[in-house]
Amino acid sequence: MRLRKQALGDRNLIGSRVEAARKKQGMKQKELLAQLQVSGVDMNASGLSKLEGQIRFVTDFELVALADILGVSVDWLLGRTE
Repeated sequence: MRLRKQALGDRNLIGSRVEAARKKQGMKQKELLAQLQVSGVDMNASGLSKLEGQIRFVTDFELVALADILGVSVDWLLGRTE
C-alpha cells in the first residue's frame, strides 16, 4: 500500500470518506474504477487518486455513483451524517 505523498487538498469534501469506505470494503482503486465505468462515469486512475486526495472537484454524477457503489449515502460522503 502506497502512502500519500502530499497533504489532502481542499477541492472536495468527500475524498477521504471515499477512500475510507473503499478500503473498509477491501476494494482496490482499480475495482472502484471498473464499477464507475459500468455506472457511466468515465474516470481514470489519476482522477480517482486526485479525488481521494481532495485535489480535484467532484461532479454530482460522480458523487451519486460513488455513494451507490460504496453502499453509503450522499449525506455520509458529504460528512453530514456519521
